[in-house]
Amino acid sequence: MSEVQQLLQIVETYGAELDALSMEVWKNPELAFKEVAACQLQCEFLKKHGFEVTENYCGFETAYRCEYGSGTPAFAITSEYDALPGIGHGCGHNLICGAALGAFIALTDYMKRNNIPGKVVLIGTPAEESGSSKVKIVDSGALDGVDAAMMVHPSWRTTLDTGCLSIKRFDVVFKGKASHASGSPHLGINALDAVQLLFAGINAWRQQLPESSRIHGIVTEGGLKPNITPDRAGCCFYVRSATQEWQDKMNDRFLDIVKGAALMTGAEYEVKPFNAGTKARKPAALMNQVWMEKIGELGSPVDLSFGAGRGSSDFGNVSQAVPAIHPYIGISENHTEIAGHSAAMCEASGKPYAFSQMHKASAAMAAVGLKVLTDAGYREQLKADFSK
Repeated sequence: MSEVQQLLQIVETYGAELDALSMEVWKNPELAFKEVAACQLQCEFLKKHGFEVTENYCGFETAYRCEYGSGTPAFAITSEYDALPGIGHGCGHNLICGAALGAFIALTDYMKRNNIPGKVVLIGTPAEESGSSKVKIVDSGALDGVDAAMMVHPSWRTTLDTGCLSIKRFDVVFKGKASHASGSPHLGINALDAVQLLFAGINAWRQQLPESSRIHGIVTEGGLKPNITPDRAGCCFYVRSATQEWQDKMNDRFLDIVKGAALMTGAEYEVKPFNAGTKARKPAALMNQVWMEKIGELGSPVDLSFGAGRGSSDFGNVSQAVPAIHPYIGISENHTEIAGHSAAMCEASGKPYAFSQMHKASAAMAAVGLKVLTDAGYREQLKADFSK
């Protein structure tokens, strides 16, 4: 029996517990930084199986850290478990935390049985969808001494980590002057006009952006009644790029367009970054290769037909700190495409097939970790490629 098959066998011994935990998280979706139950379920699972857990990690109530072993080499696994407003687990984070726990316990069991030295670190990271806790966690030194890191994300198909875009989120508020929209319109300053002009400026700008960049927004405030000139209006925008150079350019240009909209209407404005911007993901090709081999061996071959669309994730900051990958496990039972952040993805994330795939993801992730821990030449190659 191969190593990855042995690891899957270990995962399966904990399978019922992992499935129940994942389903409980799925049934009770919690938003960013409010994942109290999801975090507690994971901590209780780890404590039950003999691990010490550091809770309230890095100042986040719903973050945790768990370690096995000591010294070097070291491999890190990250867990996510926040849900989406109105959709629940439409991004399948209930499966991410289940896969992370499965990989951690399978790898540590295998290390114990075979007297393998080194350290495995499991970090529970809240608020991936909006709060980007990994930015602070990475900046705090959580990955110091770690040779490589990994997580696995559900998708409609199994594939490699093709990278993600950096992102900066902006909340914009325009402040005008209320008046009767029909009786005394000349006395008002229409803040909603500024929002509309901002959208118009963004739409005109898109033509000059590279294909790998994205910008999109919503109106968050638009006034109270049609007969009152809106004295306050707001919007939220996400600005994304594949490179930090373009991200910086786009951030500056976005602020110029906001200022222009204010000047055209006479409104005042305030721009607040929603949170710390996250970096573009830098996949470690050698880790992708091992993932492709191991997950394929478990009967879930990698689909190499890549599309153009890419989202953003705070795991990008992890990948800029150490060699890392964020590949995908397919949970579409009939292999048809399912959109991320959708009700259909939420539904798929709670089905038995998804849990079966979660087990395979755990084993393949553990196999990548085993390669990192036991192959010094491989670690040197990872380090050399990462430094280029």
